[in-house]
Amino acid sequence: MPKDASAAGLLLGPGPPGNWDDERVSGPRVLRLADDTWLLWYYGRDRGFDRQIGLPSGRIGLARSDDGLTWQRVAGPCTQGAVLDPHPDPERFDSAHVGVGSVMRDASGFWLWYFGGDQERFRFGRFDVKGLRLRIGAARSTDGMHWQRIDGPHRGALLDVGPAGAFDQATCGWPRVLRLADGRWRMYYHSLDPARMQFAIGAAESDDGLVWGRLGEVFGPGPTGAFDETGVTLPELLPPGQHAGAGWRMLYQGVCRDGHRCIGLAESDDGLGWSRIRGPEPGGAVFAHAPSGSGRWDAFAVGTPCLVPMPDGHWRLYYSGADEVASGFADELAMVQRIGLAVSDGPDLTRWRRWQPTEDASRRG
Repeated sequence: MPKDASAAGLLLGPGPPGNWDDERVSGPRVLRLADDTWLLWYYGRDRGFDRQIGLPSGRIGLARSDDGLTWQRVAGPCTQGAVLDPHPDPERFDSAHVGVGSVMRDASGFWLWYFGGDQERFRFGRFDVKGLRLRIGAARSTDGMHWQRIDGPHRGALLDVGPAGAFDQATCGWPRVLRLADGRWRMYYHSLDPARMQFAIGAAESDDGLVWGRLGEVFGPGPTGAFDETGVTLPELLPPGQHAGAGWRMLYQGVCRDGHRCIGLAESDDGLGWSRIRGPEPGGAVFAHAPSGSGRWDAFAVGTPCLVPMPDGHWRLYYSGADEVASGFADELAMVQRIGLAVSDGPDLTRWRRWQPTEDASRRG
């Protein structure tokens, strides 16, 4: 728990030495179960993980809580306590690294949609990196800890990269999956478009959660000077009926011109055509990184938003944060990523403040 302003919002940092996540933790996906058990899936890596992979993903792990605030790591069955490792087959799409995208629960257990990268090297601008060509897969579990992959048609993946010339021809990652009112499945994901050198969000639909048809790009970079002018990533979706307003809402991570990341908000009538809702933070964000130069744990980036509604009408926003490093945003592995929490001002999705342990205990329920 944070004890001073420099650690405001901080919930979970890297694990103990020798653990699968002793270098960084990121990408929280939180479920609150009916018995009031809280489960947190996240991705990260240990200090010995392949340094040629420049993304923060590596393996997937699990933590458990009674209140969503104090978390205990669960020792999983995979390497150094993880619950999902990269696949041992070097020909698979997920042989180099994996990261959690979405977790859902149904009557038979849990669904995991995850992204993975292979051993291929990929050139993007001046960068030549391994494992950047991401694809999306799925797995099933009865307990949330022991996972059985579902074998897809694209070297194990369910969703391949797009065709030549498409916005997602280079990579498809960080899937967010939900069920629509008519029973269809919809997936949102983001890609790095090499033609525009920008990030964008796409969508796909399925009748069974396994065979997916692309709907194309649904949300792109913001205007010049905005917090998201070089791209939008990592959406968190609220369909109609799951929030106080009408239509759809989407929290997402935006990438600024200088590489800093903040979280923004958009609205839609159908979940496909989106309009920005300008927030009170610089550049129109609704939740911004801590001040640059402050030395705080999330002074470079906040992102990977995950929303959990609370009984009194406010929201919890679980997020990833990254600190600033002298080498700049191009050296992502030099940053330390951790997991934090912000709370909304009632049902208002445009106003957030970092969690402090001194808050009244009634806000915990």
